[in-house]
Amino acid sequence: MKMFYKVLKIILLPVIKLLWLGKVTGKENIPQEGPFIVVSNHKSYLDFFLLPIIIPRRIHFLAAEVFFEKKLWIPLVRLTGQIKVDRKAKDKSEVYKEVEQLFARGGILGAFPEGTRSRDGKLHKGYNGVVKFAYKYKVPILPVGIINTFKALPPHKKFPKFIKCHVNIGQTIIVDSDDYDRETDGLMVVISKLGREEYYK
Repeated sequence: MKMFYKVLKIILLPVIKLLWLGKVTGKENIPQEGPFIVVSNHKSYLDFFLLPIIIPRRIHFLAAEVFFEKKLWIPLVRLTGQIKVDRKAKDKSEVYKEVEQLFARGGILGAFPEGTRSRDGKLHKGYNGVVKFAYKYKVPILPVGIINTFKALPPHKKFPKFIKCHVNIGQTIIVDSDDYDRETDGLMVVISKLGREEYYK
């Protein structure tokens, strides 16, 4: 899996950079070692490809169950080691187990707090899962704002336009309380500022 991820990144990197990746700010905020959670707004499938391009180390995304059911996505999510999240299941113990093992290895978790792609291009209310992980496992959150991916490839389109998408990386956030609603709203406000948009909670 690790080798497949590296090869895929080598293949995609020049294509993504040429066609979609625009200005990137805040690279100095990316932790060079240790576990952390990288989160961003989510408007397009392009987000899945832009984040691994700007983060040098391997990212394991929380991926919805639908990606493990679609023929086109199954080999990609499995061979790159993404973590399956069954959104309908009440028992998320297996997800917590995989995340805990990932952090124990010093790995990086990727997540989109909104839970799914925005259908209207706006930033919507975030779920508490990200801050729960951050608080439980004492790992920092790296907030990212991605601009223009909705214009390049919105959910209702099958083929992308060649539009440059800009990425703003913020400073890491430490979740120091179990007031998950407040912590999540605070995180989403940071993401909104990085993505230059309003937060509709």
